[in-house]
Parts: sequence; structure tokens; C-alpha cells
Amino acid sequence: MATEPHPFARFIAVLGRGKSLTRALTLAEAEEAMAMILAGGARPEQIGAFLMLLRVKEETGDEIAGFVRAVRATLSKPAIRADLDWPSYAGKRRRLPWFLLAALTLADAGWRVAMHGLEGHTAGRLYTREAIARLGLPIAADLDEAAAHLEARNFVYLPLDAFCPRLAELFALRTILGLRSPVHTLARLVNPFGAPASIQSVFHPGYMAIHRDAALRLDEARMTVFRGEGGEAERRPNKPCETLTVADGAAGETRWPPLLDDPHAIPDENLDLDRLAALWRGETQDEYATAAIIGTVAIALATLGVERDPAAAGARAKALWRARNRARLADAA
Repeated sequence: MATEPHPFARFIAVLGRGKSLTRALTLAEAEEAMAMILAGGARPEQIGAFLMLLRVKEETGDEIAGFVRAVRATLSKPAIRADLDWPSYAGKRRRLPWFLLAALTLADAGWRVAMHGLEGHTAGRLYTREAIARLGLPIAADLDEAAAHLEARNFVYLPLDAFCPRLAELFALRTILGLRSPVHTLARLVNPFGAPASIQSVFHPGYMAIHRDAALRLDEARMTVFRGEGGEAERRPNKPCETLTVADGAAGETRWPPLLDDPHAIPDENLDLDRLAALWRGETQDEYATAAIIGTVAIALATLGVERDPAAAGARAKALWRARNRARLADAA
């Protein structure tokens, strides 16, 4: 006996009709589909098919924007706003997470930096949560605690499963499906503290336009996306850095010149996390790490709208790094 199709089946049909009939979801369709997934309105096999069809087709800016709207609708309004949203989901494999010291430099200078991420989804990587714990900084258990950390220290790290556990579950499907899915892009754009500026990173340059287009559709005030070291928002100082930006509703791009002469810097074999605090306190020197930190701070300053010119942003970033409170991490520990 014939039965009615499952309500979620229509979204799979849009994506899987074949080469000539398949199309992208509209923003409204994407929002409705993700809302159903988050509310438990889709079966597990449907979710797997949905995510992999999107993966093969490749997500669009409209689709990601719709997904983000659905996620944001489930979140509590934060008690405090951040100045800069900083997603961290890739993990590091070849170098230490020097971008953490860039974020702390900005926090030390007075900007509220909200970092969020998830660990363990890809083997062999060093994740931000472990690094933050080694630095002696607290990890927020929920949005309320995160707001308190942001108020007290101008910096917070909030795990994805602490503010959107359902999205964290979808993220974890990578080990089952064997591939990344649009959830990896979606999580980076959630911006749980409603910051007016966001610094985004990708591993594959082709995803930069998706981030920019989604930010435009979400009416984000300011956003920068670039190919960061290991997929994290960390500038590779020995190479030029191409960024796509959103500023006051307008799309743009900026090319940042390399900060070091050697374009073939070898991977760092010493991934001892204690080196992060040692460099912050001035107990050790590392030319590559320092350039990565200053270069990343410079991009963040441009994202915040503080310095628009790369040279001016770099000079100010260098000054902020030199003026950092070297006792900050000791106090946190």
C-alpha cells in the first residue's frame, strides 16, 4: 500500500534528481531542512544522504546561510557581545596553534574575542581545547559561563557541544561517513556571541567564496576569510595571504605580502604546548611563530575595521605584541 513520503524527503529529492534536474537549495529551504534536522525531524539515513549529496554538489553560500539561521534560532541570546568571533575547528598538525597568542594579544589590548570549536573529529591533530587547557585558561561549560569569562578576561573558548550539542553530533558523523560535510563550514559561521566581526579560515581555497557569500546573505557587518595554516585562522608568514572580505555589506579582497623571506619553512617537529606560554612570557624566541602571531593580529585588526592598510595593520600588530602583558598567562594559571 502506498504511503506518503517522509516530510524531509523533499529536500533530498531536490539535491539528488540527477545531473540535469538537481539544484541547490534556496536559503529558505536550507533553513527549514536544518531546522528539521536539529529538532529530530529527519531520520538518520536521511541526514547521511542529505549531507553527502551536499558534499558531492558542494554547498552554496545561500545553503550555508540558511543552515546558520536555523542554528542561531535554537541558541539563547548571549548576555554579552563579543567584538570578534574566532571559530577554531580544524586542529593543527604541522605547527603549534600560534593563533591562540594572536587572539590573546587582541584580548589583552581590550577587544573581546570569542573562540569556539570542537576537537577529536580528525585523527592526528592538536586541537585548540587542549592548548587552551595547557595555557591555564578556563573552558566554558555553557553560554552563561562563557559570558562570564568574556567579561572577566576579554577571551573565551566555548566548545561546540556546550552551546549546540546537536550540531556537534552532526560534526562527529565525519568518522562514520568518511568525509567532511557542510557542517564543517556551518559551525564556523554560527557566531554564538553575535560579534560584528569574524575571522574565518579554510584549508581549501575554493571554500573562501562560500564563506564570503554566506556572510553577505547573513548581513554580517565584517568578515575576513583566508587559507590559514592547517585550516586554522593563522597567517602563514612566509607566503602571501589572499583574503576575501565583507565590510559594511560590500565584498572585497586584500593581498597581504609575506613577512618572512623563506617560502619553504619546514614543519615544526617540536609540538610541545609549553612553548606557547614561554613565547608569550618572552622566555624563548621563535622568528616564525612571532611573525605568524603578528601577521594574524594584523588581519584581525583589519577585520575589526581598526586598520585597513596592511602596512599600518602590521605596524600596529607589532606594537600590540610588544606591549602585551607577559604575566597574563601566569595569572590565568
